Amino acid sequence: MFKAITITTVWVLDQNEALDFYVGKLGFKIDDDVDMGFMRWLTISLPSDPGRQLLLEVPGPPAMSAETGAQVRDLVTKGALGAAAILTTDDCQHVYDTLKAQGVEFTQGVEVQPYGIDCAFRDPFGNHLRVTQPAEEPSPVTDQDIARWSGSAE
Repeated sequence: MFKAITITTVWVLDQNEALDFYVGKLGFKIDDDVDMGFMRWLTISLPSDPGRQLLLEVPGPPAMSAETGAQVRDLVTKGALGAAAILTTDDCQHVYDTLKAQGVEFTQGVEVQPYGIDCAFRDPFGNHLRVTQPAEEPSPVTDQDIARWSGSAE
């Protein structure tokens, strides 16, 4: 029935600032930047994955009312919308070191997980992004993993 997921929305508060971050720091490329009069259609993708785009959209009309847009903007800045994207890499430590040197705010350093090695950071608006270096063969999840993820590890 469906062939692919091609566009996913990431709510941003300023599209030019979003371009500075996603294109300038993370290495995405601009696919579409169209002034439609009532909104700006701005999509980006990774050069290695051009068929999957992120729509960098400002919450508000025409997608939602001004009141709902204000509520969504508040949730974005609180980091309350969950992961905006999970990006994969062959070298998580290198990505962490490179982005940290560029001033990217990390919420989790590089950690070994059952599924691979990962870290987490925020975009300038509060959206969470994760970087994962997938394991060649994932390990079983242990009680220690669950305790660490839940914040109850000693």
